[in-house]
Amino acid sequence: MSKGKGASNINGNFDTLTPKADGPQLNIFNASSVAEIKATLFHLREQEATVTARLDALLASQKDFSRELSRLDLLRANLGSQASTTRSVSHGMLSGAAATADRVSSAVRRLDLEQARVKATLEVVEQVAELKACVLGVAGSMGAPQDWEMAASYLSRASRIPPDVINGSFAAEIVPTAEVPDPPNVTLYNAAESLCGLFLREFDKAVKENNGSKITRFFKLFPLIGRSEVGLDVYGRYVCQGVAARARANLNTGTGGSQGKDGFFYANTLTKLFEHIAQIIDGHGGLVERHYGAGKMVRVIERLQMEADVQGCIIIDTWSDEKTVDRKLTDIKSYAFNFLVQSFLPVQRGGVASRTASPASREAAQGGSIDDEGVDMKEIDGILSEMAVMLGRWSLYSQFLGNKCNISQTGPTNHQSGSLSLPEFLMESPLTKKINDRLITPFNSMTTFFLRRSVEKAFQLDEQPSDLSLNPHKPLNAEPPHITSAVDDIMYIVNKVLQQSVATSQIPVVMNVVPTLSRVLGSDFIGMIQRKMRDEHYPKGPVQGTQPPEQTVIAFLVLINNLDVAVDYIRRIIQGHIEKTESQQQSNTAEATSEQQNGLVAVFPLSNDAAVVTQALQSLSSSFESKANDLLSDSIQVVFNNVVKHRLRPILADAFRDIEYQPRDDSDPTSTYDTGNEEDDDASRAELVRPRFASAWKELILPISRILTPGSFDRLLGLTVGYLARLLEKRLWSYHGRINALGTTRLDRDVSGIISSVIDIGAGHGAPGRYRHRDAFTRCAQIVLVMGMEDEEWEDSIQQDASVVDKLTVEEQKRARAMVQ
Repeated sequence: MSKGKGASNINGNFDTLTPKADGPQLNIFNASSVAEIKATLFHLREQEATVTARLDALLASQKDFSRELSRLDLLRANLGSQASTTRSVSHGMLSGAAATADRVSSAVRRLDLEQARVKATLEVVEQVAELKACVLGVAGSMGAPQDWEMAASYLSRASRIPPDVINGSFAAEIVPTAEVPDPPNVTLYNAAESLCGLFLREFDKAVKENNGSKITRFFKLFPLIGRSEVGLDVYGRYVCQGVAARARANLNTGTGGSQGKDGFFYANTLTKLFEHIAQIIDGHGGLVERHYGAGKMVRVIERLQMEADVQGCIIIDTWSDEKTVDRKLTDIKSYAFNFLVQSFLPVQRGGVASRTASPASREAAQGGSIDDEGVDMKEIDGILSEMAVMLGRWSLYSQFLGNKCNISQTGPTNHQSGSLSLPEFLMESPLTKKINDRLITPFNSMTTFFLRRSVEKAFQLDEQPSDLSLNPHKPLNAEPPHITSAVDDIMYIVNKVLQQSVATSQIPVVMNVVPTLSRVLGSDFIGMIQRKMRDEHYPKGPVQGTQPPEQTVIAFLVLINNLDVAVDYIRRIIQGHIEKTESQQQSNTAEATSEQQNGLVAVFPLSNDAAVVTQALQSLSSSFESKANDLLSDSIQVVFNNVVKHRLRPILADAFRDIEYQPRDDSDPTSTYDTGNEEDDDASRAELVRPRFASAWKELILPISRILTPGSFDRLLGLTVGYLARLLEKRLWSYHGRINALGTTRLDRDVSGIISSVIDIGAGHGAPGRYRHRDAFTRCAQIVLVMGMEDEEWEDSIQQDASVVDKLTVEEQKRARAMVQ
């Protein structure tokens, strides 16, 4: 068999190994030349050699192939014998053991099932026995002994038995006795109803007797008989009676007296109401949670909130009626703001806007108060303050209830990681709606009026600082910053209103007041200053190019100070509300660290309210600062154009008067400065430009620098220095052909002296960033530098890519170089 298979493989391989010629087959019979016959023979020899080599290889491997086949036959024989032995062992020895194991496992399963059934039966029997004991115990305790606690404890034990056991047929057969013939479920229900009625009567009796121990005794029994809701309701009614009685007593304290009209009587009454409820929740919450379970205090809180709604609405309505809030709101809406309106009307030519109720007119009226046209600002201020207190107390009370409800429902651990949220029953309560209608809405309206009226009155009473003068030799008696009285008055009101609004912890209040502040400051405050700058104190000389009147210039500079100081005030006020307090930053205790985060977070703990308030405050600051800076830039430009600019060219011309930069040699310094005064010493003849310029520059800038704030003066100095640098550059270019190598050295000294004089005046008056003004003269300094370069230094500078003369183009450098003769 093996040989036959080998022969077939050889034949098959012979067929496959026959070489195939590439291209057309070569046939010796078709050859037409000797060359083709030789090629064909050569090809046939190659094929013969290849086939012979492959056949030799196959024959050489035939022995190994036969040996492997023999080994496989032996392995197959051994495997057959092992398979037969295995089958005999399986059928002869293991079949019986397998059958036995199956019978044992089936018996064990049946035994487990029977055991489980027995346990279940025993458990039911025990539960029925416990049920019978409870039924008999309830009946016995409610009999002659009248041991209500024991009866309640039996009912509590019976409540832990599954209802299907109590209502089952087995219990109905076993539990009833001659003394208690009813089914157990009926007996227990009747006993619970009877005890509930009894406990209610005893609880009400204890309340009438004001017996605290009996009240607590029967309050603890309601959950034992499965009447937790009844117990919570009756307890809530009991504590609400105390809340109502205390609230009425507090409210009646001020009836007919002066407390209701003066001070914060109603705010204090509302505070006492909230504090009383908070004390009840704190003091009784542990008792309720211990006997009724976690989260059950929320039901009592809801009942207390219903009473708080009633009493709180009474307090707010009484306050609103006594303070005649509705009438004041009507007066506020009808107030016309005549002074503000007239101030913004176009001023007739030749006329000046009047300042009604100015200090002069006030003195003329013999100390009479300003006519508020029927609106008493002192009353409005008092009402706003009392409303702010009420809203602040309401916010604290709401946060307290939110914390208590969240802790009761989620537990202290989970509550610490979650954000505070108010319960739904509080958000939809009548007191919440009353506060929105009677407190928040009037507060927003009155605050808007109070702000605008305060701005109006501040400008009506506005006074310029006294004893200001542009004479540098006359001392200034007033302390800087030199501003009008309106700025301090208005910023005080802004800070007060902002503090009141933030203290309420009410997002609707803050989100109304902050935009109102921004609107009033942007339109009324900045608008009034702009109108005064334009119509009353615009610095304009009687003739083109002449100096404006001194008092007009001073008044205009003071108005500039008003803007600069107001920006600083607003920035500090806003940062004071946003940033941490100093005591919070210095606190190192772990408890303080966890609580004293951002000040607004403590005031606005709900959701992302603190972030919203922070963004609103920052928007107020940035908006006001942007508007004020726009007007500040325009006003600084006016001062430069009308007061400073036309004096710069004569100052510079006078500094270089009669100065020539073509000396014959170093030994003749008088040839540099043709002064005509031979008695001057060498130092005076050597340097005249700087003293002349410094004196005139100081005379021009020093009076202004004494009055302006450092920030405003720095802006003016920036404009002035930039213009002066351009004038000086033009003068330098004008020396083309009128300067030699020696003159460039002295010109460099004079230019440096002018630059130093300019910087010194800023350094002497605290202008911020004064040294940056030196950069304005960089082109001038580099022009002089190029003029004075040696030939080798000049060639190196031109050839270098990064020249020190970086502000001049190549053409300008060549032009400067060509100026020197």
